[in-house]
Amino acid sequence: MADPCKPQACAIQDCLKQNNYNESKCTQAIDQLYACCSNFYNQNGEEARSPCCPIPRLLRFKIKQRENEMVDAKLMES
Repeated sequence: MADPCKPQACAIQDCLKQNNYNESKCTQAIDQLYACCSNFYNQNGEEARSPCCPIPRLLRFKIKQRENEMVDAKLMES
């Protein structure tokens, strides 16, 4: 089975290369990968594995971490 999230993972790599590995310039691509991975686990169960996706527990942590960073960024704008 082909990895359904491989295009999103490749998009992150391309974005990082184009932006001198500045992750802050690739947040949209990262969010798209995490959304794909969430869908992957919702459809296939948490025991499923994808080389392009963090394990479910780590994925949830990373999504929560990114949400907190967005809240912090919005607070700094105020």
